[in-house]
Amino acid sequence: MYRRPHVTGARVFFTVALAARGSALLVEEIARLREAVRATRAERPFGIDAWVVLPDHLHCVWSLPAGDADFSGRMGAIKARFSMACRRAGFTPPLPVGRANGGVNPALRRKGEVGLWQPRFWEHHIRDEDDYRAHVRYCWGNPVRHGLVARAVDWPWSSIHRDIRAGRVEPEWAGETMEGAFGE
Repeated sequence: MYRRPHVTGARVFFTVALAARGSALLVEEIARLREAVRATRAERPFGIDAWVVLPDHLHCVWSLPAGDADFSGRMGAIKARFSMACRRAGFTPPLPVGRANGGVNPALRRKGEVGLWQPRFWEHHIRDEDDYRAHVRYCWGNPVRHGLVARAVDWPWSSIHRDIRAGRVEPEWAGETMEGAFGE
């Protein structure tokens, strides 16, 4: 059994992926994803330090409130809300090439869930300020890393735009080559 860390008030980096890698569902249904995040934050607040949504996965850095360690419950709520909204809209997960189950966890399908997401997510608790800056910049630069745009600022579904407006990053910042295991 996998046990996630229980650190109150932590800053946490996530990678969360759709079951059907290669899909563009997250950007096609960005309004549903944003609503899922908004509703979850209204119930259980958390800070969004960085966020980038790519076609089939997302990365984010959150700050949890003091005394609260339940990042997993929040992410689960976002995934469930997005899945339910897609299901209500009539979405059926696509069948990726070579995958008989459509990239969907069969156990989730048996339970009646949509099964849009990979069953788990990858998380990393931020250790210090250098680690924090590296993971925020990783979020900003990920669309460049995947070849979706030449400059980070050109990707529309990124917190880099908010951070440019707030003066936390220069508009010319195009992303850096990031080495290391960041959950891809």
